[in-house]
Amino acid sequence: MGLRTWIEGWPVVRQFTDGDPTGRGAAAKSPGSEALAPRTATADKVVKSICPYCAVGCGQNIYVSDGRITQIEGDPDSPISRGRLCPKGSASLQLTTGSARTHRVLYRRPYGTEWEPLDLDTAMDMIADRVLDARDRGWESEVDGVRTNRTIGFASLGGAVLDNEENYLLKKLYTALGAVQIENQARI
Repeated sequence: MGLRTWIEGWPVVRQFTDGDPTGRGAAAKSPGSEALAPRTATADKVVKSICPYCAVGCGQNIYVSDGRITQIEGDPDSPISRGRLCPKGSASLQLTTGSARTHRVLYRRPYGTEWEPLDLDTAMDMIADRVLDARDRGWESEVDGVRTNRTIGFASLGGAVLDNEENYLLKKLYTALGAVQIENQARI
């Protein structure tokens, strides 16, 4: 490659010799960027959805190839978010395909140092037993002569990945169990 060809390949030289003084057209493209294709170009279909992280309800376009989610982006048709997503919404692909996502129940015994796999039925039974035990130990039928029928044995603090429907059902469950300390991270 000669010196002249090499110099003519510089973007700033192309910018002025190709009539693109602002550098927003062909002058800004390199052979490497010309060869790039969007990650969404290979999608078989696009599924409309809503971000699961908070109660705002930002629209998402979920790109699917061969039955697997390949990309999640903001939905420009959404009247709420108009194609924009916050950092958590932008990273929501990790909820489905993240390498750090665990697909089995892990349990660490009291004073243990290692995690061990547990089957789901055993884990659910352990959780139910512990909730009922905490409920019974913290149960208050009466306080200062006033009937309360409540427990202070456990509380609930919901997270931002719970949608409105999940929060509604959790509130109903904890209220039915007698809990009074029920809050959500979104209000804090």
